[in-house]
Amino acid sequence: MQIEATAGPAPTIAHLPAKSRNLIAACLAHALHDGYTDGLYAFLPVWQTQFGLGYAGLAMIRALYSGTMGGLQMPANRLLSGLSPRIALVLSTLVAAVGFMVMALPLGFAGLCVGLVLSGMGSSLQHPRGSLLVTETYAPAARRPLGVYNFSGDLGKATVPAVVALLLPILAWRSVAGGLALLGVVVALALWTLAPRATPAAAETVKTVGRAGGRSGFAWLMTIGAFDTATRMGYLLFLPFLIHARGGGSAAVGAALALLFIGGAFGKATCGWLGERLGVIGAVVATETATALLIIATLFTPLGPTFVLLPLLGVVLNGTSSVLYGTVPELAPAGDTGRAFALFYTGVIGSGGLAPIVYGVLADHSSRTIGVLAAAATAALIVPMALMLGRSLKR
Repeated sequence: MQIEATAGPAPTIAHLPAKSRNLIAACLAHALHDGYTDGLYAFLPVWQTQFGLGYAGLAMIRALYSGTMGGLQMPANRLLSGLSPRIALVLSTLVAAVGFMVMALPLGFAGLCVGLVLSGMGSSLQHPRGSLLVTETYAPAARRPLGVYNFSGDLGKATVPAVVALLLPILAWRSVAGGLALLGVVVALALWTLAPRATPAAAETVKTVGRAGGRSGFAWLMTIGAFDTATRMGYLLFLPFLIHARGGGSAAVGAALALLFIGGAFGKATCGWLGERLGVIGAVVATETATALLIIATLFTPLGPTFVLLPLLGVVLNGTSSVLYGTVPELAPAGDTGRAFALFYTGVIGSGGLAPIVYGVLADHSSRTIGVLAAAATAALIVPMALMLGRSLKR
């Protein structure tokens, strides 16, 4: 007897539930834009050689990207509040891709600076709209999906810098930048298919009643997020040069960044679990203490042991943000989640742009070791801030 098997058409993205498509769209945009952001670190040694820049100079040109991205969070959130998630995410991705295309053109140092500003403008549009899309889609149970969204950014951080570092010894850096621009166009086309045409129906549930001590709690939360990002960006400024000082080339720099960001991606899940067990305050104290100690340890280890430490450092260096990020809707002033995310990103990204300049100036006038120690000290300063956040929440 012959049995005929009947199977329906293979499942496609279009057949996924609307919630899943929304989350995939937000995660795809986040992965690309975070990959763009941290992929710039792989270019720093090349730009230092070509344009004769010191650490402070490198931090300043990178701040053209991160400063623009951070400074435009609030204006972008207001301007795009009436646009559909599809238009907002596609527009942000195309603008960022155009920025990398300008960098790829032979326009000298001025072209590099203009491209960084344009790309930063694009990423400023993505962050508040992507996180709000996830919150609107899954409200009121958005903490775990926001963790997935946050995790997706680390996938981009783990992939794009490693690919850039591997390509730079083979191709001219402008060709690599052009490839990143092409990647952005491809992702924009995918987002046009995935992202919803209209605001999700759950949007009305996003407005929540703030917790007791919400305003002061949110201020402490944003300050901790800013210092946490300052630590991460400061250490990333020096990491390529720490690897070079130990005899590593461009491939070793790419491997180091990949190990750090892979650890960071794992840290999103680990620190989320840690936050459930220890609470927000206990998790932040534990991760920031470990961050400071591991940063100091990488100053004294040879290349091989440094590679062993970097994934562990990545877990705590990036993992803290998942604990903080999921708390934003709970402490949103007046329950306005969209504005809270824009404010949070403004503080966090602005800090990420300005802090490396301070560390760079410090290193230029002292040594790279002092700059790295300053990043470790910033992580240590978060511990008393976390305790103050705990007191604010208790009130």
